[in-house]
Amino acid sequence: MAKTDLYEAPDYYLLDELLTDEHKLIRSSVRDWVKKELSPIVEDYAQRAEFPSQLLKGLAEIGAFGPTIPAEYGGAGLDYTAYGIIMQELERGDSGIRSTASVQGSLVMYPIYAYGSEEQRKKYLPKLASGELMGCFGLTEPDHGSNPGGMTTNIKDAGDHYILNGAKMWISNSPFADIAVVWAKDEAGKIRGLIVERGMEGFTTPTTHNKWSLRASATGELVFDHVKVPKENLLPNVAGIKGPLGCLNQARYGIAWGALGAAMDCYDTALRYTKEREQFGRPIAGFQLQQKKLAEMITEITKGQLLVWRLGTLKNENRATPAQISMAKRNSVETAITIAREARQMLGGMGITGEYPIMRHMMNLESVITYEGTHDIHLLITGMDITGLDAFK
Repeated sequence: MAKTDLYEAPDYYLLDELLTDEHKLIRSSVRDWVKKELSPIVEDYAQRAEFPSQLLKGLAEIGAFGPTIPAEYGGAGLDYTAYGIIMQELERGDSGIRSTASVQGSLVMYPIYAYGSEEQRKKYLPKLASGELMGCFGLTEPDHGSNPGGMTTNIKDAGDHYILNGAKMWISNSPFADIAVVWAKDEAGKIRGLIVERGMEGFTTPTTHNKWSLRASATGELVFDHVKVPKENLLPNVAGIKGPLGCLNQARYGIAWGALGAAMDCYDTALRYTKEREQFGRPIAGFQLQQKKLAEMITEITKGQLLVWRLGTLKNENRATPAQISMAKRNSVETAITIAREARQMLGGMGITGEYPIMRHMMNLESVITYEGTHDIHLLITGMDITGLDAFK
């Protein structure tokens, strides 16, 4: 039986005063959708390890697909603070659903908009914004995760088309995606981006099974066996590793906001539970150890909220650096996973059940702490930025 979503967002430092009326309206719209459409069903879909594909239409309607893309290409033309707010509200519901939207906007629509031709923008972006087309992003390979520059997926010039060979894995949306933005090396060893369409001969998308994390999200592989890709499907305006890394910066920014949404949901759940749960004749929220945990949670959430709000301001001014985005992504996910683990303990045995969202958030965050740059890689990005010394090589 569907449960009522009682979520109330924490705002200990009155950050709402830093938001515009438009930001708050967008947040209210997405929050209402999550409470009505996502929360009542997500536990069941996660238990069954099934993606709720019926939500795609609603995600498009609330503007979750490419919200910063200009209106002329079907996007909403919103600023990056609004984009972050949307991701925060979606991940408050479930990391896997936020991933679906993140991939569509940051990893598919963004590269087509930033690196594509005008013809590609007009052909794909409006349909991606409306959800008529769904996309995925092919960068990670079986043997190349944190070192994407070592990729072996490749293209060879064959006259009016390229021949694409290789494989990608851990690809969100791949099982149902209509197109894939794929990164491959050309014959000169330069990384290029291509738009590969479902139905091209030799292109398959096997589903990844037996996941303990992101169970309400569709994950799979991309396999290319002598796929003929028309030359007009090459993204013309970028070459080299900066292409996919530029996309990852967009996605990492969204995760920085999104992971805090998961943290806020775990905190809100723990706060409500401990005020209602009685032991030794009184609510456990009145005991010192419980208050210590709750106080630490709201402190870390508040610090994270201030960090991403400032990052959003810098992003709107086109001043946010990749290293600043890395710091926020790592901090938000570490904050969220720590809060999820503490909240699970506070709920005792109930914390491991689907009656509450905490264990699902905790399992999801084990993926979020790894994808789009692992926790350790982001530490090294910050380290390199402050020392000027590269620890990767």
